[in-house]
Amino acid sequence: IKPHPNADRLVLAVVDYGGPEPMTVVTGAPNLKVGDSGLKAPFAVVGARVINGYAEELEYIRIKPAKIRGVRSEGMVLSEKELGLSDDHTGILLLDDDAPVGTPLADYLGDTVLDFDLTPNLARCFSVIGVAREVAALTGQKVRYPSYQAVMEGEPLEGRVKIEIENPDHCPRFTVTLIRDVEIGPSPRWMQRRLILAGMRPINNIVDVTNYVMLETGQPLHAFDWDVLVRRAAESGQPTHPVTGEAIPTIIMRTARPGEKLTTLDDVERDLQPDDILVTDTAGALSIAGIMGGAESEVSADTRNVLLEAANWNNISIRRTASYHKLSSEAGARFGRGVHPAEALRGNLRAIELMRQLAGGTVAQGVVDAYPAPPKPAIVTLSTDDVERSLGMHFERDQIAGILEALEFEVERVDERTVRATTPDHRLDITGAHDLVEEVARIYGYDRLPSTLPSDELPPQRTNWALVREERVRDILVGAGLQEVITYPLLSIKREAALVTDSEAAVDPDSYITLANPISPERASLRHTLLASLLEVMRNNLRYRDRVAIFEVGHVYLPTGDGELPEEPRRLGIAMTGPRKKGGWLDGDDEGLDFFDLKGVVETLLARLHIEGATFEAGHHTALHPGRTAKLCVAGQEVGVLGELHPIVRERFDLPAQRVAVAELDLDALLEYVREEGLYETISRYPAVEQDIALVVDEAIPAAQVQALIRQAGGELLRRVELFDVYTGEQIPAGKKSLAYSLTYQAQDRTLTDEEVAEVQARIVREVEARLGATLRA
Repeated sequence: IKPHPNADRLVLAVVDYGGPEPMTVVTGAPNLKVGDSGLKAPFAVVGARVINGYAEELEYIRIKPAKIRGVRSEGMVLSEKELGLSDDHTGILLLDDDAPVGTPLADYLGDTVLDFDLTPNLARCFSVIGVAREVAALTGQKVRYPSYQAVMEGEPLEGRVKIEIENPDHCPRFTVTLIRDVEIGPSPRWMQRRLILAGMRPINNIVDVTNYVMLETGQPLHAFDWDVLVRRAAESGQPTHPVTGEAIPTIIMRTARPGEKLTTLDDVERDLQPDDILVTDTAGALSIAGIMGGAESEVSADTRNVLLEAANWNNISIRRTASYHKLSSEAGARFGRGVHPAEALRGNLRAIELMRQLAGGTVAQGVVDAYPAPPKPAIVTLSTDDVERSLGMHFERDQIAGILEALEFEVERVDERTVRATTPDHRLDITGAHDLVEEVARIYGYDRLPSTLPSDELPPQRTNWALVREERVRDILVGAGLQEVITYPLLSIKREAALVTDSEAAVDPDSYITLANPISPERASLRHTLLASLLEVMRNNLRYRDRVAIFEVGHVYLPTGDGELPEEPRRLGIAMTGPRKKGGWLDGDDEGLDFFDLKGVVETLLARLHIEGATFEAGHHTALHPGRTAKLCVAGQEVGVLGELHPIVRERFDLPAQRVAVAELDLDALLEYVREEGLYETISRYPAVEQDIALVVDEAIPAAQVQALIRQAGGELLRRVELFDVYTGEQIPAGKKSLAYSLTYQAQDRTLTDEEVAEVQARIVREVEARLGATLRA
């Protein structure tokens, strides 16, 4: 390292990189000083692509020759950040003295990283040793375990710290060891490199050891600043130790108290919940158990004495707490899947010895180990018949025993066909013979098992008519030109509140089933209706097309009472908007879809399901236009509502200023009236007679009511009634409307005479005049 002739803060590094001539590099790295020589460091030649160490976001730069303060610089000596190894840019990365000059850095520092995509049931494999056990069983080798012995030459730990577990179900085991007079500093390069390759950021030798041992053994650990615990114990009036004079900390495992808070290592103050399991002392909370430590008691650069915790926690409670606080950590991931309590002591001893080796200090004698109820290993009997029955091939007893012994089970050969296996102390998932069969199949190889057909007689299959009919509904609506959508059953209450235009029908938030810990505020409550979700889908699709016709079959969730599960009826939702037929050439094709198009879809559905006795009556719905709303009734029972969306609701959902027709039907109630087959009759050989009739009635009388009365009065000779015109205006009195119907008469056994048809027509006119006050329009 030579001085820069024109700058005090820069130096010249003359680099031998194995090329024909050394390169001169201008650098301001603070860990390079004039007079240094023989240093080994990563070097990037001109043209290399590295990370910009001065950029906050990830940015790559290409090395170019440059003249810096009058001196030509060729290449760059690199920091860890510029190499992508860590965020450290305080100086260049200095390598060990044995680093060979001219060797590609990847060959010297590189390693093979195996990325395992583990399923949740393989919790035992969330560690290097866990994977090694599987590999050993598959290859017939032995696992080389690290040493779980620690050199303990300090004072006895017994009596210097107390452990209390309020509920062993929450904390089956809690162990602590103590190391004094450590020197906090960076970890050795080999440990940092392994942590980086495993995706973890090196911090200091104490914290790095806890992370390293967790990756190695699968046992998460946590290091406390011992002096902070002693100070808190003294401030809370705890007794002192007769030899050291230090206050004696009492570490307590309990659930959070009402209103309790804790500032965690990420400097976030968290409101603790009653279900949260905490590590505490007599002064308050120290950490959220198994997930994240507290800021006050963390290990810092000033720490000299460390209390090391290795504990075991209830996996269900850990998952619940992590989910509520939205805390994701490597420790929480392992505890949430389940760690055997036996790992706690092994992990603690392994870590405290590594701390002694890497940070110096003296380890106190002994381990304080609170282990109220050690679990008993499972003892499972397995026969060759059990294996053959499940896997379809014969296994010898010794073959089964060999596989289980390779997986570290203790195996007793009971007789020629039976073994008795005792689970090792790292397995929590073995409960019965079926689990052992799975182990045999897994290690033997699923690909080696023969393909066999079931030998048992298949049970009779019963048709689920509810699902069959539901699928028919889908097919009919798709045939009618609609597309099915599937939306989330969770939404925000404010989205359903946007459907309400009547102040007296305001949404009651307490009537909703709401998640305690939703992933998003927009997915917090179970829906009461399909309409809000359908309108959101419609809004999103209208950005790309001008016509949307969609439907959804799904459940809604209606509360039934305090503490009771909600009712979950099936609903059918329909939403339509846009031109009736895009690009059509007929009159009306460019008109927008409206109430009558929607009514036609519903009528098609009713006809195809062979539902009779359906009527449409004037109705009311807070989300719909008051003059364009109908309720659908079948046999006098209301089964749904349809109409055009209220303009206010349309604006709230950011829909364009055009008609939007929607419907929501009670699918369970509607399907009760389905007939699997329609009623058919022979087509008459005799001619039909068609007559038109125009009736003037009050505007408030629905056309369906008039049509029903016509059909009733027409009797069996009236085969069809169809409304083809509605008129108001000239020649029609105010408050009245003209309804024109096409009537078709036909008999099965004869040709109708004019007199017969005229008699029926006259009877129809008399009925509508008498019962509806209608008059025959001239």
